[in-house]
Amino acid sequence: MKYCYECGTKLVLKECYNCKEFEGMIPYCEKCKEYRFPMFNIAVSMVVFNKECSKILLIKQYHRDANILVAGYVSKGENLGEALKRELHEEVKLTLHDYKFNDSKYFEKSNSLLCNFIVRVEDENFSLNSEVDSAHWFDIKTAKEEVLHNSLASYFLDLAVDKMKSKHLLKA
Repeated sequence: MKYCYECGTKLVLKECYNCKEFEGMIPYCEKCKEYRFPMFNIAVSMVVFNKECSKILLIKQYHRDANILVAGYVSKGENLGEALKRELHEEVKLTLHDYKFNDSKYFEKSNSLLCNFIVRVEDENFSLNSEVDSAHWFDIKTAKEEVLHNSLASYFLDLAVDKMKSKHLLKA
């Protein structure tokens, strides 16, 4: 962030002390007399398993030929669990059975922190909204092959599969 989001003044780096502890050099607005800590978007993404944990749902969006995970931004006032349920229902009309945190990563391209979850859904009968071009259930091995390679989606999917295997929750 280079400019104050309140007044537009160019920010300067200034030493910041919080409870007498040094926080570092933080952007500061000399006009507002306020520190301006970094701001970014927060999004949820999910590795969607069927209830039996034998299949993973991947989607394609925005006319791109790449299989990715269901994801979306957290709305103001929403917690992560609420965002998961909403995005899952909005994009593929599926009902959440249960979920657990998988991992998070910062995605510079959209200035977003992606909070990823392992999700199980009640059934496999999806229906798409206008944001999603297509969706398909894949067995675990095929999902790992079909997901967009070298992406956050592949990172989260691999991590989720490893976690589920270590807990003996996957049905091969």
